[in-house]
Amino acid sequence: VRGISRSLGQAIAVAETIAQGNLTQPVTVQGQDEAAQVLHALGAMQQQLTGIVSTIRAGGENLASASAQISSGNHDLASRTEQQASALEQTAAAMEQLNATVQQNADNARQAQQLSANASAVAVKGGEVMGQVVSTMHEIHTSSGKIADIIGVIDGIAFQTNILALNAAVEAARAGEQGRGFAVVATEVRALAKRSADAAKEIKTLISSSVERVGKGTELVNTAGHTMQEAVAAIQRVTVLMTDISAATAEQSSGMGQIGEAVQHLDQTTQQNASLVEELSAAARSLQDQAQDQVQTIAVFTLPRDGAPARSVPRAGVPQQLPAAPVPALPQGRLALAS
Repeated sequence: VRGISRSLGQAIAVAETIAQGNLTQPVTVQGQDEAAQVLHALGAMQQQLTGIVSTIRAGGENLASASAQISSGNHDLASRTEQQASALEQTAAAMEQLNATVQQNADNARQAQQLSANASAVAVKGGEVMGQVVSTMHEIHTSSGKIADIIGVIDGIAFQTNILALNAAVEAARAGEQGRGFAVVATEVRALAKRSADAAKEIKTLISSSVERVGKGTELVNTAGHTMQEAVAAIQRVTVLMTDISAATAEQSSGMGQIGEAVQHLDQTTQQNASLVEELSAAARSLQDQAQDQVQTIAVFTLPRDGAPARSVPRAGVPQQLPAAPVPALPQGRLALAS
């Protein structure tokens, strides 16, 4: 009975030590009676509890460290995400301004293309008019040549008339008194022929001068016509270029609009990511707090310095490692004697 009482007292002391969180005290078991089996079960419980507390403490410390690292990383990530969101906002604003500028350029290009097309149409009409002027100048030059030929004929006729008047005057002089009247007429005809010849010469001189001037004018008009044709061709090329520029500017404006939408979508996504990072950071801080609470809760237990499981004293007074096998049930009524 004394042995049982001693074993029960030792078991109570071990249970109180474990209840206080001290898992460093070894459990010594002597004998194989029911009280010794209770003491042996307490030793096994201390051993298992030491392993569990060690595992929980190590896991809590690792969890606290990992949570702290995650929290720090999330904080840095949140800071960088905020900077990225700010940069994207500035980029989005710049893209809006650039898009407005590109649209303005597109409008200007369309207006320039329209003006160029109008100028091309006017130049084409001017070229057609210039062609008509050139054709008219050629006709005038041809007509002037024909007039010069006609004046030559008139001059020849006047010359022949003058000769005939001279012959008539000679014949009238030979006729004597009867040919005097005819001589007067012949003199008048000769005078008219001379006046006609002089007028024809003056007209021929004027026509020659006019033909020369018309020739120079024709050359100038031809030069102007070629210049107008070159101007029309250049304006048409400019019109084609302006059309290409207008189309390219329209495509650029469309592309800038798509880029702006993509930047805005990226900005929204970044802001959402920033919110998620803040939530993750808050969750990491909460997890860190829980891990610290867990570590503080486990801190009430005192473990062996080397971290090894608590030792137990072997049965029958021989020291040995306590097995982790289940503790057999105690017979009823045997422990009642110890009281």
